[in-house]
Amino acid sequence: METLSPGLRYADVLFRQTSGVIATAVLEHHDGLALVDPGPTSCLPALEAALAEGGRALDEVRAVLLTHIHLDHAGATGTILRRVPEARVFVHARGARHMVDPAKLLASATQLYGDQMDALWGAFEPVPEARLRVLNGGETLEVAGRTLDVAATPGHAQHHVAYFDRVSRTAFVGDVGGCRTASMSSVMPPTPPPDIDLEAWRDSVARILAWQPETLFLTHFGPHGAPAHHLAVLMDRLDALARLARELLHDATLPEADREAHYQEEARRLRRRELTDDELRRLELAVPLDMCWRGLARYWTKRLTAPPA
Repeated sequence: METLSPGLRYADVLFRQTSGVIATAVLEHHDGLALVDPGPTSCLPALEAALAEGGRALDEVRAVLLTHIHLDHAGATGTILRRVPEARVFVHARGARHMVDPAKLLASATQLYGDQMDALWGAFEPVPEARLRVLNGGETLEVAGRTLDVAATPGHAQHHVAYFDRVSRTAFVGDVGGCRTASMSSVMPPTPPPDIDLEAWRDSVARILAWQPETLFLTHFGPHGAPAHHLAVLMDRLDALARLARELLHDATLPEADREAHYQEEARRLRRRELTDDELRRLELAVPLDMCWRGLARYWTKRLTAPPA
């Protein structure tokens, strides 16, 4: 595990046997551990190995803090709770019911990933309702000897929250803070369906900045300083890619079946200005471009077809 500050480390869970794709924050205390976004069950052995290398163990987990319930962030939660009876999970109210009964979530994910579901994510076990702490934003939590503030941060997902550690001044921002590897100067917005909302995303960024954090911790991937600059770059990239998606949807000369391919080609061209081939490969494991197109296309289509206010 890598150290952020005293009692705060993070583990690379080696998604698809690749480093720098999914990071789990580990808050340490003598009474136990808290994990922020444990990743998918397919990566649980790597998480356990990282904990062991850091002198800790999975059975010390007392809290699982979810920024949101997408499989790359929350998939291992039910498995951890089954194996560790003392652990409980914190999740936004909109996501809580899907943790208890994940059938609808898994059906939706299967439409996207098909026969790759098990290889990518592994099992998604249900969480007993009695072991959930439901969040709406505005709460203050005491976990792993720390005080954490909670904010509702939709935009990437309706059920997204962020957590702020007052001592280290670290904001754990899941996907609303974008995706960025250690050496990247840019920040990429993950825009999968079905909940992308540009207006809500801007409000969420303002909410995070109001904490005045010194560090942003991204699930994809790890800690980054200069939060105001980081988030400004993120929103610039989000606006540019959203404009690209809207232009493609309005292009009557372009067959509908070709729009996704054109989006991917242009988005990849833009990214190659800022990324090495290795960075681009890792980024696309975390942020597949076909999913990014579908999320933005859905966002604009909903607005173009919405009745007048």
